[in-house]
Amino acid sequence: MTKAEIIARIVAETGIEKPAVTVVVESLMDNLEKSMVAGNEVFLRGFGSFILKKRASKKARNISKGTTVNIPAHMIPAFKPCKEFMNAVKDKVKVK
Repeated sequence: MTKAEIIARIVAETGIEKPAVTVVVESLMDNLEKSMVAGNEVFLRGFGSFILKKRASKKARNISKGTTVNIPAHMIPAFKPCKEFMNAVKDKVKVK
């Protein structure tokens, strides 16, 4: 599902005009990003948590030059669904 499809579905379900829904969806995503860039995690009760995970430093190879490169430790964003969300997906989605 794309952002445009989410917006279209919200418009159909609520009757709110598309430009207003677009502003709200864009604002939600912008605020999630700003909060996480600032080092904060975002918790949406009944849905899940947008958390920060630490990746340890590691050595990698530059194959074209044959050199070793050090990748420093860094943080990455991750999503952890709540238990109800996870169980709903597990119960309804069939393995292909």
